Amino acid sequence: MKTKVIIMAGGSGTRLWPLSREYFPKQFLKFEELQGESLFQQTMKRALKLVKAEDIIVVTNEKHKFLVMGEAEEMKIPLPEENIIAEPCGKNTLPAIAVAMKNLEQDDTALVLSSDHLIRNEELLLSSLDKAKRLSKEALVIFGIHPLTAHTGYGYIHEENTKVLEFVEKPDLERAKEYLRKGYLWNCGIFFLRKSVFDEELKKYEPKVYSLMKNKDPLSCYKEIDEVSIDIGLLEKSARVRALSLELNWSDLGSFDALYEEFSKDAQNNHGSSGTDFFGASNCLVLSDDPKKLISLASVDNLIVVDTQDALMICPRNKSQEVKQIVAKLKKNKSPQKDFHLTVYRPWGSYTILEEQETHKVKRLTVNPGKILSLQSHKHRSEHWTVVKGEAYIVNGEQELNLKTNESTYIPAGNKHRLGNKTNKVLEIIEVQSGSYLGEDDIIRYEDKYGRK
Repeated sequence: MKTKVIIMAGGSGTRLWPLSREYFPKQFLKFEELQGESLFQQTMKRALKLVKAEDIIVVTNEKHKFLVMGEAEEMKIPLPEENIIAEPCGKNTLPAIAVAMKNLEQDDTALVLSSDHLIRNEELLLSSLDKAKRLSKEALVIFGIHPLTAHTGYGYIHEENTKVLEFVEKPDLERAKEYLRKGYLWNCGIFFLRKSVFDEELKKYEPKVYSLMKNKDPLSCYKEIDEVSIDIGLLEKSARVRALSLELNWSDLGSFDALYEEFSKDAQNNHGSSGTDFFGASNCLVLSDDPKKLISLASVDNLIVVDTQDALMICPRNKSQEVKQIVAKLKKNKSPQKDFHLTVYRPWGSYTILEEQETHKVKRLTVNPGKILSLQSHKHRSEHWTVVKGEAYIVNGEQELNLKTNESTYIPAGNKHRLGNKTNKVLEIIEVQSGSYLGEDDIIRYEDKYGRK
């Protein structure tokens, strides 16, 4: 019998746009106020207090797999690549947990954690696991905390002596107020599951998802499974659910209001990133990713101001949930700001768009030590690479080059090429693209060590 930790890391965090984007969601954001660590990294550290790295399973999606790998590498955690399950598409929490549970033996147990939760007093959670393990012999174990407000974004648990009498997923406001009066618990999205019990309940209530676990390659038929949360698929239906109440200092940081509550504030209840000045302002939250930019707020109250390289969002603090409407419009208009920051992370490092016009684009490429890009070509654009830091290994057609700072090479459209960093120091390249089409999908890959097509 063994205990493992399953970390759910597939969310998109749309309510924190423009900080959080589809390709760089909130669990990977780093805040000075949170010791400069991402929520994912804090969750990994939490898991390592219970198990070794080899017993951590991360469920994410294909576009975030290499963010997970990069975060683990940054922390020097030897997370095996085979322990990262990359969903081909999002199907909510139950299929994701089921695919991860497939890796357990029948009497094994798993602590299921979300990667985007902030827990200030996690020792209370870890000290409760012995009791959770005993309860898991007969039941699905969920953790609940006492509500602070009548929140409509959480599931509510009615329990007596750990026995769950009722579980309600995301009620309307009137019912949420009623549950608050009655002392129901919030479901904080943390579970303790024994494989044998989970299998039995899954087979009984969600046989299609159960069949996924029995498939030799469950991801190959993943798209055929319906979207369903563990809350609706199992917890609302099963009579074998037990709840442990914890006095956790917990937040899912699901909105800018939640961030505001967690961050330190001045005497006028303002919180601002470096470079922010307040003059007669109160109860405001200002977040900027540019410490050199001066942001001044004068004689305003209850505002959220979020400033990034390519987007500015301003709204009243009590309307922060409406950010979802902005994201919905960006999606409808197919705006790149929905999915990407100007800095985009790749398995080899990152690139930042410095300038973009119809006929040309300028990027700064940062290649981490020992990493290499795919062997590729472009139909519609040529590229000029100049090394500004470090030493580059370059394939350009039939040539193999080693270029140092201030040296450059020109890559005509159609030429096979690749860029690598064989040193133990970071490499930086300025790339100037020119051509009739400069989209990121103008790539033909011939070889790629990261398995991308």
